[in-house]
Formats: sequence, structure tokens, C-alpha cells
Amino acid sequence: MSTTTPLRIIAMIPARYEASRFPGKLMQDLEGKTVITRTYEAAVKTNLFQEVFVVTDSEAIFDGITSNGGKAIMSKKTHECGSDRIAEAVENMDVDVVVNVQGDEPFIEKESLAELLAVFENEDADQIDLVSLKTALETEEDIQNPNHVKVITNKNDYALYFSRSPIPYLRNKEAKITYYKHIGIYAFRKEALLDFYHLPMLGLEDAEKLEQLRYLEYGKNIKMVETNLKTIGIDTPEDLEKARAFLKKN
Repeated sequence: MSTTTPLRIIAMIPARYEASRFPGKLMQDLEGKTVITRTYEAAVKTNLFQEVFVVTDSEAIFDGITSNGGKAIMSKKTHECGSDRIAEAVENMDVDVVVNVQGDEPFIEKESLAELLAVFENEDADQIDLVSLKTALETEEDIQNPNHVKVITNKNDYALYFSRSPIPYLRNKEAKITYYKHIGIYAFRKEALLDFYHLPMLGLEDAEKLEQLRYLEYGKNIKMVETNLKTIGIDTPEDLEKARAFLKKN
């Protein structure tokens, strides 16, 4: 979208203390700093945002960020998902685009986030409600893993569906198909985020427990950007060990 006024862009990092697969994961030690602190610092370091906030229901997370000079917001309500938590926080803020950085993604880097935001300057920008990232899955184990959310798109890279199951189903074994993992980093137009906040959950979102399906069910357009970013999201204790090993090597 061409405009003479620069977009006001902020980053929000939703951070629940409880997590079904790995409770308290955001406060786990990751080579001297908590997971959430490393994620916050990585987002700030990109210099892509006017401001970066952690938005949380946890006093421990809030205190952990603010005691180190970071910015955090306490949620006033109980929320089912990160988008709802962010929407409450930004409802009265003067912003154009809100980037949702997952709190369990401590290795985000500038290049992929810049690619995400650049989409709002493309010719089809007016059609886009939100943008997210995808990366190719390389092993059958990853394709079958329900913790790796898969995404399929149309020829213009708009999302058709997200699933924990392998999609598409490969009935024709000779078909040339690349499976893509959805990386849960989003850039929302503020109005799309607030629409989401005020709309009830429908069946697909409830079944898969994937908030991005609410956008699709209500007809929002999600543009997907392919990236080579190989993240280590902290979903399990095993992921945390992988992240620790990665930091020791680097």
C-alpha cells in the first residue's frame, strides 16, 4: 500500500505462564536468561518496531521483563489465545500494524520480520488483513508431527487452511508437493485484529486449537511469506535442550 505516511508498527509478545505441553516454559532458563527475556530482546534488537511489549497474565513474567528495563502489559481479562490477549492491549493504541511475536520463539531475526512487513507495501496490500511466515518441512517426522502446524496456500500465497495434520493428503504418490510449516509470527492490520477479538470462536478453530483458523472462517485474507528461517520454538522440554545446545554452539 503506497502512502506518504509511514505505518506505525509495534510488536506484541503474548505470554501465558501456563502451557498445556510445557507449563512455565517461558520462564525456563536458557543459558542465563529466561526464554521470554531472550525473545523480547531479539524483537527489540531488530529495530523494526516503534515499541515492543510483552503482554501477559503472569506477574512473574511481567516482573521478569520490567525488572530488566523492558516494557510489559498485564492482561485485564482471561484469554484463550494470543490474538485476543494482544487485541485487548492495543485496542486504544494509535497503531497501524501489530506484529505478534510468539514468546517461545527466542531466535527470531530481522530478515524474516522485514520480509513480513514489506508485504504491506506490495500491490495487493489493500487485500491483506494479516501476514505470516511459512518454511518448508524436510523430514517425514516433521510432516507427521502435530506440533508442527502445516499450511497450504493458493497460487498467490494466500492461506487456504492450517492444520496439525499433514495437508494435503498425498493420494497421488507421484505428485510434486512441498509441505510447509507455519511459523507463528503474524503482522496484523489493527482493524483485522480487533475484528478477530470481537468475533466468537467457530468449529474449525475449536477442533484444531489454531487461532488463525478464526480469520479464515470469517473470510479474512492471510498472506503467507516463505522464509528459510529455521526456528527452534520451545514447545517441549526437548525443544529447550535443543535451544540450549544451539546457544552453546553459537
